[in-house]
Amino acid sequence: MEASVILPILKKKLAFLSGGKDRRSGLILTIPLCLEQTSMDELSVTLDYLLSIPSEKCKARGFTVIVDGRKSQWNVVKTVVLMLQNVVPAEVSLVCVVKPDEFWDKKVTHFCFWKEKDRLGFEVILVSANKLTRYIEPCQLTEDFGGTLTYDHMDWLNKRLVFEKFTKESTSLLDELALINNGSDKGTQQEKERSIDLNFLPSVDPETVLQTGHELLSELQQRRFNGSDGGLSWSPMDDELLAQPQVMKLLDSLREQYTRYQEVCRQRSKRTQLEEIQQKVMQEWFAVYVELNQQIAALLNAGDEEDLVELKALQQQLSDVCYRQASQLEFRQNLLQAALEFHSVAQDLSQQLDGLLGMLCVDVAPADGASIQQTLKLLEEKLKSVDLGLQGLREKGQSLLDQISNQASWAYGKDVTIENKENVDHIQGVMEDMQLRKQRCEDMVDVRRLKMLQMVQLFKCEEDAAQAVEWLSELLDALLKTHIRLGDDAQETKVLLEKHRKFVDVAQSTYDYGRQLLQATVVLCQSLRCTSRSSGDTLPRLNRVWKQFTVTSEERVHRLETAVAFHSSAEKILQEGPEQPEAFSEMEQFDEIEAVGKSLLDRLTVPVVYPDGSEQYFGSPSDMASAAEHIREKMKLVSLKKQQLRQPEATTPES
Repeated sequence: MEASVILPILKKKLAFLSGGKDRRSGLILTIPLCLEQTSMDELSVTLDYLLSIPSEKCKARGFTVIVDGRKSQWNVVKTVVLMLQNVVPAEVSLVCVVKPDEFWDKKVTHFCFWKEKDRLGFEVILVSANKLTRYIEPCQLTEDFGGTLTYDHMDWLNKRLVFEKFTKESTSLLDELALINNGSDKGTQQEKERSIDLNFLPSVDPETVLQTGHELLSELQQRRFNGSDGGLSWSPMDDELLAQPQVMKLLDSLREQYTRYQEVCRQRSKRTQLEEIQQKVMQEWFAVYVELNQQIAALLNAGDEEDLVELKALQQQLSDVCYRQASQLEFRQNLLQAALEFHSVAQDLSQQLDGLLGMLCVDVAPADGASIQQTLKLLEEKLKSVDLGLQGLREKGQSLLDQISNQASWAYGKDVTIENKENVDHIQGVMEDMQLRKQRCEDMVDVRRLKMLQMVQLFKCEEDAAQAVEWLSELLDALLKTHIRLGDDAQETKVLLEKHRKFVDVAQSTYDYGRQLLQATVVLCQSLRCTSRSSGDTLPRLNRVWKQFTVTSEERVHRLETAVAFHSSAEKILQEGPEQPEAFSEMEQFDEIEAVGKSLLDRLTVPVVYPDGSEQYFGSPSDMASAAEHIREKMKLVSLKKQQLRQPEATTPES
């Protein structure tokens, strides 16, 4: 649907996209109802047109619809809201009905939109104009609702008309130019000429269309598409609503096709001139040949015997001259055609070199490694195309030089050596110039390739460094959540301690790997003379996670070592029998074991405190309770053993 078709309807401003956005970055669609009866059909047409402008990506974020009912009746507002269900149900996420200062009769507004949310597919709220900023920022609201966003509907509409006219004309012109250009590249000579004859002149002037596009693009780049003149409230729309990317794409395509079209016209003009010259030459010398041949034939028919031999000799000489002239013309035609092909290839190669040089002169500012790889691939493809173009130029040039070296005099006694030398020097000069230009581009490509490979390596180092931080965070998380058991005996606890040391070695390697990567990014950034995007943030994160891991690991080691000491002492006492009373003469060992056990139990209830003051516990409370239970059971066994040893001491005086 084009704006020109429904221009009278669009001028009524039944609805518009101001360019404002809600807090979810969804577009704001405004429907300003008025005192006059609004045509639902015209409103539906307007909405269909407006919703065809944004991209699918933009639509996916949803629309916030403002229905301005301050100058309308409630039944009209209700009809419009219900109509939205059929027009844009999937895209609407919120409808704000702006009510008048004197609210509609409650008896009339008994219809509760909030109860109909499931059926409607979107939420509807009734709000006064001064409360609309609760849902939408003031800078995203037009002046009608107390906002600061400037919107000129007629200016927007005029630009839409210009844009759509340019789009229509440029698209049609592109098809015509492509047909002409492709027709000149394919088919036989007759088909080529016939294709060019039929489509030689486009229906519109390419220069005029290009000028219109440049003016439109300039206007779009200077200010917003909706006609804002700038100021503090000015901010450009997203690319989904801006015509600028589409205009730039069409202009690029037009310039490319128009350049090819101009080359087709140039070659056509040269070919026409060559054919005209050839035709004139053929007409002149052939007319002379026919006239002389007729005169000789008339003399032969006269029957003079004494002149018969001489006339036949003259007739043969005339035929020889005619044949020689025809051969020379054919040779000249082939030579000119070879020269035309040589210069056409040279021009194409020159354009390729200009394009490659232009690409090399633009600074590289990609967003990620993938885009660098894509740019590098495109650069290599262009360089390969230049290599093939230069190879083709050499082949055409050598063929032309071979023809020039075999060139004979065009007339009796005429020396063309000087002319040939000038032509040879020119052809060789063109090839040498192209070779030098290609060599300069190759040198620049080598530098750019090295820079881009370094940038790929930089992005890779940054990504890997960030990954190292993630790995270290996962190791810390695993240490806190799964490394909880303290072992049921000394042997098992020692095994856990050894496993923990290996676990720490893995974490240490991960940390060292991350540090090395970040150091590499610093070196690469110095080489590229740029600032790393992530190393400034990644290094503090890496150090912070590593410090947390170190503190947690030290706490884990302390608990395991305490557990080893507890289990070793307890097992030693529990294994010794009552026949060795001298070993238990001192109760201090029992007291020490109990003190270590209590210290270990207390340790299990204390969180790990990090340098930044944050705290973390090992495992869940149930996990800690399970680990503590094993310690308590062994402490009970030690306490029981202590009581058993005290019983003989208590019974000795009675005996």
